[in-house]
Amino acid sequence: MPQTPPSPAPATAPIADFEHSLDELESLVGRLEKGDLSLDDSLATFERGIALYRQCQGALEQAELRVK
Repeated sequence: MPQTPPSPAPATAPIADFEHSLDELESLVGRLEKGDLSLDDSLATFERGIALYRQCQGALEQAELRVK
């Protein structure tokens, strides 16, 4: 029996991913602002924040291109 290809992800998935990433980014900023993290934890949190920022920025740029 041939397998059918998986159905595409719902259209809301990119929006949900963006919102989840933004929520996580806000949480990371809050942790950094408290100032109670070790240097290693602060660096790891900062690096994760940069990755999330880039992911959100890319999603916004894609949305802008679709609108144009």
